[in-house]
Amino acid sequence: MDVPSAGTPVVCDMTTAPDTARQRLEEYRLLFDRALVGRERIGEAVRFRFRAEPGLREQIEDLAAREKACCAFFAFEVTTDGEQIVWDCAVSDDPAARAILDEFYDLPEHGFQDPDGLRARLEGEGLTFVGGPDSLLQRAEVIRST
Repeated sequence: MDVPSAGTPVVCDMTTAPDTARQRLEEYRLLFDRALVGRERIGEAVRFRFRAEPGLREQIEDLAAREKACCAFFAFEVTTDGEQIVWDCAVSDDPAARAILDEFYDLPEHGFQDPDGLRARLEGEGLTFVGGPDSLLQRAEVIRST
């Protein structure tokens, strides 16, 4: 997996995305409810394991590509391991990027249930949202606080 350098800006910008942050969180919820069989931390990365179902790998690859398009500090790799689809996710060596990766790991538990809670948790990690009160829902541009 080609992890971006530490100098890669920690910015999530969905302004050109075909979906909103709320829609994407719902897509994650449906994906995890449908097929997630496990998750683990692998060094500085996280790994999600899914049941290998027809068309699911393509769905995960599409989701990973859309995430990479708005969050350049992420790296993703989707592989098949026997009866499972494995989605590895890593970020650049940056405290803000790692905080976002931690939230990504926690998505199956609570992240997609409450976009406002997700925003509050990231702000608690020292991140700032730019774009107004609905930025997480329409423009999720996250920058490091200074």
